[in-house]
Amino acid sequence: MSEHYRWRVPAAPAVVKLAGAVLLAVVAATSGAERGRLLLVGVAALALAAWGLRDVLAPVRLTADAEGVTVITGYAGRRRIPWADVERVSVGEHRRLGLRTEILEIDTGETLHLFSRHDLGAPCEDVEQALTALRRSAGEQHAQAEGEEQQ
Repeated sequence: MSEHYRWRVPAAPAVVKLAGAVLLAVVAATSGAERGRLLLVGVAALALAAWGLRDVLAPVRLTADAEGVTVITGYAGRRRIPWADVERVSVGEHRRLGLRTEILEIDTGETLHLFSRHDLGAPCEDVEQALTALRRSAGEQHAQAEGEEQQ
C-alpha cells in the first residue's frame, strides 16, 4: 500500500477573507461616500472575495503519492507531475520588509511551483522532508521493479 499525502489551506483564513469581503460590501452599500471611495471599497471587496473563494474551491494545494505530485495551477486548476519530471524539491526563503517567509519549491525544469506555509497548512520544511522521502521511496521501488524485470 502506497502512502498518499495532502496539504491544504486551513479553513480559518478562508472564512476570514470571505467575512471581510462581506463586511466591505456592506460598508460600500450602506455608506454615502463619494464615488471614488465607493469604487475602491467595492473593488477591495471583490478582490478579497475572489481570494477567499479560491481557498474554498481549491483548498488542497498539493498532493503526493508514489507516482508523483499534483499541484494547483492558475486559479483552481490542477497539474499532475510524475516524480521523473521533478528535478528538485527544496525550501527557499523570501525576505521583504524585514519579514522572512519560507517557500516550498518544486522545480520541473520547465516550471517552478511555489507554496507558502499558508498554502500547505504545514511548515514548508516538514512538507519538503515528506516529499523527499516519498520521492526516494518511489525511486527505489522503480529501480527494484526494473531489476526484477531484467532477471
